[in-house]
Amino acid sequence: QVQLVESGGGLVQPGGSLRLSCAASGFTFSSYTMRWYRQAPGKEREFVAFITGAGGTTNYAGDMKGRFTISRDNAKNTVYLQMNSLKPEDTAVYYCNTRLSSRDYWGQGTQVTVSS
Repeated sequence: QVQLVESGGGLVQPGGSLRLSCAASGFTFSSYTMRWYRQAPGKEREFVAFITGAGGTTNYAGDMKGRFTISRDNAKNTVYLQMNSLKPEDTAVYYCNTRLSSRDYWGQGTQVTVSS
């Protein structure tokens, strides 16, 4: 079955960096677009970034562009989110996502807290 397992979250000071990872299994990873979303307390889940199967195309939500970088290693079935210049408003649970046959699959999420 499809499994997505995020890791790499934690507590970081404003201006700091984190790299999130999402290990995927149960499907042909290199064939599918992968996405990152996040959900802050009391807010709806929002799109962060996506990367196509071969990694040739990426896209970011407005404020994350220039600060976040999505990448993937198809040999390791893993997608990454490098987050730089973190702000307190980046505090959220970050989720990995893929869509197979019109069904969304989600990981359990990893908590990112940006605070001094």
